[in-house]
Amino acid sequence: MSTVARTRAVSLSGIEGSMVEVEAHMSQGLPHFSLTGLPDKACGQAPDRVIPAAVSSGVPIVSRRVTVNLSPAAIPKAGTGFDLAIAIAVLAAQRAVSAALVAPIVHLGELGLDGQIRSVRGVLPAVMHAAAAGVRTVVVPVENAAEAQLVQGVRVHAAPDLRTLLSWYSAAAAGVPLPTPAAHRATDGQVAALKDLADVVGQHQARAALEVAATGGHHLLLGGPPGVGKTMLAERLVGILPRLSRDQALQSLAVRSLAGGVAAAEGLDRVPPFVAPHHSASVPSIVGGGSSSVLPGAISRAHHGVLFLDEAAEFPSSVLQTLRQPLESGEVVIARARQVIRYPSRFLLVLATNPCPCGHGHGKAADCSCRPQAIRSYFAKLSGPLLDRVDIRVDVPSVPTSALAGGAGESSAVVAARVRNGRAAAAIRWAEFGFACNGEAPGPLLRRSPFRLAATSTMRLEQLLDRGQLSLRGYDRALRVAWTLADLAGRSVPTREDVETALGLRASSMAAA
Repeated sequence: MSTVARTRAVSLSGIEGSMVEVEAHMSQGLPHFSLTGLPDKACGQAPDRVIPAAVSSGVPIVSRRVTVNLSPAAIPKAGTGFDLAIAIAVLAAQRAVSAALVAPIVHLGELGLDGQIRSVRGVLPAVMHAAAAGVRTVVVPVENAAEAQLVQGVRVHAAPDLRTLLSWYSAAAAGVPLPTPAAHRATDGQVAALKDLADVVGQHQARAALEVAATGGHHLLLGGPPGVGKTMLAERLVGILPRLSRDQALQSLAVRSLAGGVAAAEGLDRVPPFVAPHHSASVPSIVGGGSSSVLPGAISRAHHGVLFLDEAAEFPSSVLQTLRQPLESGEVVIARARQVIRYPSRFLLVLATNPCPCGHGHGKAADCSCRPQAIRSYFAKLSGPLLDRVDIRVDVPSVPTSALAGGAGESSAVVAARVRNGRAAAAIRWAEFGFACNGEAPGPLLRRSPFRLAATSTMRLEQLLDRGQLSLRGYDRALRVAWTLADLAGRSVPTREDVETALGLRASSMAAA
């Protein structure tokens, strides 16, 4: 006589999930354990882990023909996170655990040969999808409990090993509720650990550009000789950005969960992420990819935060050019033979570069040892199409000795208050259109009533557009910066001076090099 039992799991494609019914069927025949439903290699090896784990837990799988199907069978299943669900379904099929009890529960986790339930990537997005699908109970590894508990409306149970989980289910059949781990409190992140803008000496123009970039969500290029504070400025940008909303923080953390970076998370971090890859990074490490599973890259880990490319001209040209499409669309699309995976990647880009390969060309031509061809090759990586997407380009000069005696500048807290006020004004303006800041407003919207500026204000922009010295994209981006300048100044509409200033912020000599 054959028996069938079911439980549930979640299959992820990017941060999007699909509910999976894990069906186990036991029948007479030669002992055999087969797994169907498009498992990848790691998932297909689950029987080799499940069988010894069950033996180690004191509940060996009976010697019968066992078939496990991961339904829908047409959806690819990747990774070892299905191990626990497969084991529970099989044990329910042989009546070692109540089939009715485990049927509506989502099980996530990898099994060790000794029965331990090990952590897996992507628990947070998997639990988020399970909650959206109406699931109310999930079982996860102990290491993943903190991130799973961030999802509201779901009871999270963290089991250390299969033996313990089976004892819980035996008690639950007698009416004893499953134990839950201690709740973690939500936080606003390690605010005290953020670096303060007051540490930056001088650089008033660059500090002002940083404030404009934070207020409007504008991409930024900092160019100047080594040691003048470009990296210090970039690292302090997240300290003046507004804290993430709960949905934004969950989405950002979900991406990090897929990359395996939140196993020890405690609470919901509301501080925007700051990602700074090394200039030797490959294309897959920046945009995402991989051979066996497609993991998020740096641009997705920086979602709702800052992507900082220090020594930008040292990055391979192929890496820099891959940024162009995500900068426009806010997502990266990775195509594979069987599926297309999308990761969110709406980030604030900050580029920092030296004036030449040796670093001494800025204002000190006599000290520069670079040949003209080397300088041209150096800046050729920062192509026109890429720079056209950068709203603000600022030269960061050497710091004079007089600045050392000037005392500390404004703190991050003071600047952040102005940024919040400016963002609040923009949020009210764009609320009906679904945009949060000026950097997200599309050009056609800015060029038509009621947001179209007076002809006297945009005259210079139109002249440069007619001469071919400014692209239509550059025209729109200058308008966005002008609106941000007006918000910071408390004006309801940008003036001609705001537009001229916005144009000036696109005219860095470093970019022209």
